[in-house]
Amino acid sequence: MVKEGIPSIVVFLIPAVVFSIFGWWIAAGACLALALFMAFFFRDPARQCPTGEGLIVSPADGRVVFADKVEPSQPDSATQISIFLSPLDVHINRSPMAGEIIDVVYKRGAFHVASKDIASVENEQNIITIRGAGFEIGVRQIAGVLARRVVLWKKKGDSVSLGERIGLMKFSSRMDVLVPDGFDVLVKKGDRVIGGITPLARRRF
Repeated sequence: MVKEGIPSIVVFLIPAVVFSIFGWWIAAGACLALALFMAFFFRDPARQCPTGEGLIVSPADGRVVFADKVEPSQPDSATQISIFLSPLDVHINRSPMAGEIIDVVYKRGAFHVASKDIASVENEQNIITIRGAGFEIGVRQIAGVLARRVVLWKKKGDSVSLGERIGLMKFSSRMDVLVPDGFDVLVKKGDRVIGGITPLARRRF
């Protein structure tokens, strides 16, 4: 479990203890259940990342809600792959590729439902650019209706390895990956993906 989950657990665990002392068992049980859910939500399972040159993996667990060209009329347009994370998914974010973080931009915005396409444009988000061997990708941590905070543990200039933990999002949210031209996209809308494991795209050599 990540350390950011400890305050969320404690805020429910303490009332559970107090309520049990007074014999208020229903309230104590409800608070204990919420504390257990927080422990579940902030879980951080170990992952064995795949190997392969030119591979882009999923940065998060969830469901693909968009996988298409950003500008369909342009043959060399980047492809946007959007992943929706429900409250039951692991919310640890991982680097989709090995490389260097060359830019980080925080953008204030709205809190639309993260599964809607408008969230990629208007919602509050961190925009991260990673440069690999001869190409760059963009990664967006996007807040949703419940996810009012996106956390990035890395900064501009940091090197990251494939599947390395880079941050987390609290409760349901969205992650976008912008894949440049020259890659074969390996997922489609509706697919379930696992952060650090599921290949999203592979570079054509």
